[in-house]
Amino acid sequence: MRTALLALAITLAPGLVAAQSFTAVNHLKVVPLNKSTFEVIEARGEGARGMWCAASEFAQKRLGLTRGGRIYVHTARGPSISGLGRKGVVFTADPSTLSVPPSTSVSVSVRQVGQGLPIQHAYLFCKDYLIERRDIKFRRMGADTW
Repeated sequence: MRTALLALAITLAPGLVAAQSFTAVNHLKVVPLNKSTFEVIEARGEGARGMWCAASEFAQKRLGLTRGGRIYVHTARGPSISGLGRKGVVFTADPSTLSVPPSTSVSVSVRQVGQGLPIQHAYLFCKDYLIERRDIKFRRMGADTW
């Protein structure tokens, strides 16, 4: 009986995670782990900027945090705890859950536990994925130049 329940849980788990997950503007999946901790799943070669972007967007839209708040690396980039065979980073909005004191850095990384950024700063990395109308050059009919 116990084996059957475990097999059922393993079968259903990916669907449950997908139902709870959040997709950021850069198409990275974010999986909530508890009320203040969540995992960003790495994909398509996204680096630290992409991971921080997804984390900040989730913090605002799902956790209801303001851009004045901070988020921290809770568990550095490594094997995902929610996506089998993937890499991920666990972030938290609660610095009291960190295993080391919170820190700041002039470089952006997801490999140092405790590193924190203001949500507003991390959200600036999402600008890499947004196209604004003023960024588009329109070609006039008959014109040879942009």
